[in-house]
Amino acid sequence: MYIALLALIYIAFISLGLPDPLLGAGWPEMHLSMDVPVSYMGIVSMVISGGTIVSSLFSDRLTRKLGTRYVTVISVFLTAAALLGFYVSDKFWMLIVFSVPYGLGAGAIDAALNNYVALYYTSRHINWLHCFWGVGTVISPFVMSYALTNSSWNDGYLIVGCIQIGIGVLLLATLPIWKVNRPDSLENKKSVGLIGALKIKGVPCLLLGFFAYCAAEATAMSWASTYLVEVRHITAENAALFASLFYIGITVGRFVSGVVSNKLGDRKMIIIGTCVILCGVIVLLLPIGEISALAGLVTMGLGCAPVYPSIIHSTPKNFGAENSGAIIGIQMASAYIGSTFMPPIYGVLGSKLGFGIFPIYLTIFALLMITMTELTFRLTSKKEQ
Repeated sequence: MYIALLALIYIAFISLGLPDPLLGAGWPEMHLSMDVPVSYMGIVSMVISGGTIVSSLFSDRLTRKLGTRYVTVISVFLTAAALLGFYVSDKFWMLIVFSVPYGLGAGAIDAALNNYVALYYTSRHINWLHCFWGVGTVISPFVMSYALTNSSWNDGYLIVGCIQIGIGVLLLATLPIWKVNRPDSLENKKSVGLIGALKIKGVPCLLLGFFAYCAAEATAMSWASTYLVEVRHITAENAALFASLFYIGITVGRFVSGVVSNKLGDRKMIIIGTCVILCGVIVLLLPIGEISALAGLVTMGLGCAPVYPSIIHSTPKNFGAENSGAIIGIQMASAYIGSTFMPPIYGVLGSKLGFGIFPIYLTIFALLMITMTELTFRLTSKKEQ
């Protein structure tokens, strides 16, 4: 039963990653078919992000009322419905309407599953689970590419939507398996709430640190290609290839992190990851052509790999299992705020100051992240004493 449940959670994490790259992969054709400017993708992304932030903030209350298993099943079906809504959309306003359940489903399942795994599984599994999220993000661009080659972007959403329905049916049919960890003792207790969680010593520092990490990761994902073309004068084709290595670095790095994380612990994994990120930035700055750009992006991806899972996994230990659901929900919201707003801000700064500030921008957020997370660990260790 334990192994079966773990396998289900791995599948759920793949479903969590599947929808994420679809919009970016399909938008070059989507905006043409709907006769809207290419910049309108930002509107759709903002609505989706708004939904994820809202559902993340309320995820703990919902999880305590329904239980993680039901929140997971409902969220998967809600996301599937939104994807099928995108499939039938032929007007831009329809995308906006279906973006709401798209975001609500993604935020709820993200917060609920991360908290569940942090409570009941080791650091090894949370790293590997996030590696499987990366598998989902790798699969869906190929699905969209297949759809664009053989029919239209709509079919890309149809295929992924049907996959989500299949995963939802599997989760629904296996609901009794979730009882193996007996989570009811925690889920039935009253939530500390948003305000109560923010008053806990160390939580504001943790949120700022998590915000900073996600700002750096999302900026690297969004702007690496532009930096390589505009500053390092690499061809657009090679820049796109090199930028994809950042994703590969994260996915491979999370598998490797899972091997060593139980031995080293969350705090050391965050410190090591930050040091590797900064090494990647230094390598990226070396004036040795495409080799340094390639090596720098891979190294930064490897460094990013353990940070997100380790921050999540350390939350129950730092703040108590009874508070982790509310705090992780707020963490997810802070993550989405960082990943939504900081890349566009870099775009504005880059257009005015030059895109060469890319390494500096990432370094600032990496240093802010490690400063705040270290302060969190110190404050919570003093509280325990």
